[in-house]
Amino acid sequence: MFKKIASVAIFAAFITGCASVPMESKEASDQAKRFPAPSQGQAGLYIYRSAGVGGALKKDIWVDGKCIGESAPNVFFYEEVKGNQEHVIATESEFSPNEIKLAVADGINYFIRQYIKMGVFVGGANLEVANEAEGKEVVRNLEMAKKGTCSE
Repeated sequence: MFKKIASVAIFAAFITGCASVPMESKEASDQAKRFPAPSQGQAGLYIYRSAGVGGALKKDIWVDGKCIGESAPNVFFYEEVKGNQEHVIATESEFSPNEIKLAVADGINYFIRQYIKMGVFVGGANLEVANEAEGKEVVRNLEMAKKGTCSE
């Protein structure tokens, strides 16, 4: 009986535990949460992950093949990309990367939600475009992670 309880406790810690990643300063995070317009000729990408299943997992995020960073629960990244073109946002999953293609316009901020979905062996990640109001509401309650470190 004890082994069953211990197994359940370990599994629960795995799916709800807390991973950590390097964080930006509070000032940088607060500035990004003012949602300024992107630089001229650019679009802004807010890529975020709120709390939920898979809290012990860190998952890489790439934009156009460039490492943005490893996500953890309750963090976001901000990245500017060229406006008026399509970009590929990708995240690692259980067996292969998952990606979305997003056509962006100059001067607009976009919100992409990363979420963890539990698989057969480990949790995989997926992405979806969120509407602006929802994205801003969630990002206001998160902190900005430092960019540039991926596991792969």
